[in-house]
Amino acid sequence: MRHKLGGRKLQRTSAHRIAMLRNMAASLIKHEQILTTTSKAKELRPYVEKLITLAKRGGLSNRRLAHARMMDEAQEKKLFEVLAERYSARNGGYARVIKAGIRASDAAPLAVIELVDRDTSAKGQDSGPVLTEEDAE
Repeated sequence: MRHKLGGRKLQRTSAHRIAMLRNMAASLIKHEQILTTTSKAKELRPYVEKLITLAKRGGLSNRRLAHARMMDEAQEKKLFEVLAERYSARNGGYARVIKAGIRASDAAPLAVIELVDRDTSAKGQDSGPVLTEEDAE
């Protein structure tokens, strides 16, 4: 029986699941809004909210814990300097999951997970190569 065993397995091994959550958390902190499946979004929300709570508390030990859970130094810096200040007056509920329909290819339910009071200019930031005028020709 699986009584009181939290978390979805998401059809992955434990190492793959941990790596996926780390990458998705870093992407969510970077872009402040990502599109994924509903079950992944529901698993990611408490993971990210705990990271933001660590950042709000501050300190070297909490920074090390956040680094161990995310493994992305640039996003760790944003987490502790930008997001901790933004959510200093909020007592939880830093992320929301909004259902976004069905994926056409495999009929998987999609959801948008975003940070509350997000910076809209962060969406799509540094994702993929940037075309210059020389490359366009």
